[in-house]
Amino acid sequence: MSDSTVQCWLVERELGDRDFVTLVYATPDGSRYQQRQRSSTALRTGTQVTAAVEIPENGLEPVPDEETRERYATEVDRTAERYDPDDPI
Repeated sequence: MSDSTVQCWLVERELGDRDFVTLVYATPDGSRYQQRQRSSTALRTGTQVTAAVEIPENGLEPVPDEETRERYATEVDRTAERYDPDDPI
């Protein structure tokens, strides 16, 4: 098992059913991602969403299709241009 991490950037945020927010962080090339769900209450009361996070290699899933990979890579570029990794967004 590897202890290495990858810096991943926020590429998607969606308010879902039952007051949950789905966050998607992707690698700079858009090829891998991690999806997280947080309650919107937790986000309002202190848990910050930052522009980038360090994710263990084994915590990333492959992005299944080329269109999504390209979209994620484009969103990573946009987010990285506008924010520092630790900036709350």
